[in-house]
Amino acid sequence: RSRTKPSTDVNEDDDAFNKAKPISKLRRVKTKDHGTALRILNADLKIILGFGIIAALIIFFLVNHLISIAEEARRPTVVTPFPAPIIMDLPQFQGEHKESLYWGTYRPHVYFGIRARTPLSLVAGLMWLGVKDGRYFIRHICQDSDDLSTYGWTSHNGRDFGHQVLVDQDMTLATSFLKYKEDDSGYGGDWAVRINVQNQGWNEEMQKNVHLFFYLAEEDGNALSLGGDILDIHENSLLASGSRTDIGEWQLHLKSKADLEVHYSGLRTPHIHNLSDLVQENLASQLIRFNRLQLPDIYQSSSNILVFQISGRIPLETDIIFVSGAGENSRVEERISNLAGFSLTNQLNKKQREFDVKFESCFQLADKLDSNSIHVGKAAIGNMLGGIGYFYGQSKISIPKNSNVKSHDDFLLYWPAELYTAVPSRPFFPRGFLWDEGFHQLLIWRWDLHISLDIVGHWLDLINIDGWIPREQILGAEALSKVPAEFVLQHSSNGNPPTLFLVLRDLVNGIKKNKFTASESSEIISFLQQAFVRLEAWFQWFNTTQLGKDVGSYYWHGRDNLTIRELNPKTLSSGLDDYPRASHPTEDERHLDLRCWMLLAADCMNSVAELIWKENKPGKDYASTSNLLSDFDTLNQMHFDHASGAYFDFGNHTEKVRLSWKENMIGNNYVNRELVREVLERPELKLVPHVGYVSLFPFMTRIIPSESWILEKQLDLISNRSILWTNYGLRSLAKTSSMYMKRNTEHDAPYWRGPIWMNMNYMILSSLRHYSLENGPYRDKARAIYEELRDNLIRNVVQNYHQTGFLWEQYDQKQGKGKGARVFTGWTSLVLLIMAEAYNEM
Repeated sequence: RSRTKPSTDVNEDDDAFNKAKPISKLRRVKTKDHGTALRILNADLKIILGFGIIAALIIFFLVNHLISIAEEARRPTVVTPFPAPIIMDLPQFQGEHKESLYWGTYRPHVYFGIRARTPLSLVAGLMWLGVKDGRYFIRHICQDSDDLSTYGWTSHNGRDFGHQVLVDQDMTLATSFLKYKEDDSGYGGDWAVRINVQNQGWNEEMQKNVHLFFYLAEEDGNALSLGGDILDIHENSLLASGSRTDIGEWQLHLKSKADLEVHYSGLRTPHIHNLSDLVQENLASQLIRFNRLQLPDIYQSSSNILVFQISGRIPLETDIIFVSGAGENSRVEERISNLAGFSLTNQLNKKQREFDVKFESCFQLADKLDSNSIHVGKAAIGNMLGGIGYFYGQSKISIPKNSNVKSHDDFLLYWPAELYTAVPSRPFFPRGFLWDEGFHQLLIWRWDLHISLDIVGHWLDLINIDGWIPREQILGAEALSKVPAEFVLQHSSNGNPPTLFLVLRDLVNGIKKNKFTASESSEIISFLQQAFVRLEAWFQWFNTTQLGKDVGSYYWHGRDNLTIRELNPKTLSSGLDDYPRASHPTEDERHLDLRCWMLLAADCMNSVAELIWKENKPGKDYASTSNLLSDFDTLNQMHFDHASGAYFDFGNHTEKVRLSWKENMIGNNYVNRELVREVLERPELKLVPHVGYVSLFPFMTRIIPSESWILEKQLDLISNRSILWTNYGLRSLAKTSSMYMKRNTEHDAPYWRGPIWMNMNYMILSSLRHYSLENGPYRDKARAIYEELRDNLIRNVVQNYHQTGFLWEQYDQKQGKGKGARVFTGWTSLVLLIMAEAYNEM
């Protein structure tokens, strides 16, 4: 409506016009005051325009909403997020908690790297020139081919401090990380890195100098500013500067009393996962053209990567300081001084003392073990926490079978997601693995409950609308660069052991036993309330997609029933890979381990529901599922073999299978020779007679009554040297098995067919301890086996660590030597909980 009062000087025609057009904001005005008429006209036009804009906006949003609904309807469910509140949006993960974890050593795949927990971060890292057989090599990404004698975090608190030692030939390089928050700091605070290089007796002239390369890279592509065309740290310590919306203005400084030479290279590239190659190419070019081993001091226009070469004679120590919020009146010089030199030494020493005190408080080993064992225990927790990474990207999902999805590629992209997670192994598996993570959290929650909840929350936020979580997380270009192509695609029909229920069960039991403060208990309960609907969907996904033909039976989907090259088709989804199952995969299979995992899940869901809703428990009755799966008689009918006293899988099986060489003529002159599978008798439905870790799952989940004679049979299997027992731990498959230490293909060495694995030994020890404390005729026997097995495991891991400098993925059952991936500080770190006798409860 016009704000101008309409004139009364109008004729009948005008009046009729206005009555006939009451909605119109234009009126013919009869007046000598043309200014008034124009003002009325302009006001009316503005109103019409205003209503038009509003109408257009409404139509725009309505159309977009309808398009969004249509897109959601077309989007395959496998890449549709679960429609529930995000766990990481909980207040407990915001504010101070979130800021305190902003910066960290969240790049486990490199020897030393720093980034923020944000998708497009400012990234820092360290390289150096190593010497081997008289040749220089860039050291940057953790890889076995570098042949470092040892490397890893000797201490790390998961938040603001870590100390790492790396030994490369005769050079020992130590890196220390410290994070510090002052009033003038920007978001996330400041941080410092101390690099100390020591000589172990080099004699050759070329080996007396060390060349370090510290770099900064902006993942969002923004340009970085160089401190100066000529870098003389004694005149000006500034190396680089810039600005980010999250942390404000920032500066990078270098402080050292050593006689250092600093050179640089500014690069512009959207990728940083191949930064090692770029630096190596720069150095090679300089060496060829000018016969000097130094970066060219060239800054490309708008460089988003700055690499600083720091060269000096060994021994050498230098401090690199990053200050955020470095605007005017922010006391930059004072803050730099607090994070360098003597001040930094004092702060690092203080943090080390705090780490040692907290370690003893958490695990109480001083009166239980010697100093060598305690040293390994500290390395276990230090490497676990130092190996936590932050990743952002999209998983590649194989197109589900029997779907109508059309795609130009052979995969679908999951929604963009972030993941904060521990990793199994920095050189081999520097990414998130679902079934590993549950074991990791058994250790981490005892050290820092809030970090553990944060990690579990990130994992559960990855669940899709079907209730499925991709079992291996390969997020971002750096993570993808470490994965062979055949393992990239994730298959939505395949699960993974739901080991996150192990830690959730611990937390529920901890609340019941008053192990947490009132504040911690409140946060756990809030977490579980927000997570419950996701946990229900996850449980339901297992309880439908992995269901067997018989009531209470389950089987791992994803086995290849057409293969002619595998001795026994792998069961990757079980986590036990080549552990022998039924020789011929069918829907008739009953997998004993999955049944027991489902018991754990149902039991945990029931406990969570009782805790957070008391008597008004909604939804599914998990108690009845738990009772069904824990029924001892039903279990025995489906999986127990009276003759051997052991539990087994059930399926279509024959033992008469072997790998034989077969020659195929290709063309006229070439013969191809390959190992193929031969089946010498028709398989039949029966128990699959392989004693090993799977056979002990009913023991591990404590279904067996403490007074049952079957418990004694389990103890006999465990302690029998001809079956599972060794002086180094329990082997994964019995020596009596036809598959014991057999190759699965020409190229696949035995993996879960004999070697000793720490995660399963931990669970078996946990149950041995349980039965040793239960009233029953076999408690003393369980106690004796428990004590000897615990001693064997600790002694072997400690001995291997001091001999080789590493924790290993698995251990040889004959001599106890570390095998598989070294620097495997994932679930092998459970040796610390074995030392502390800290076990999970049912």
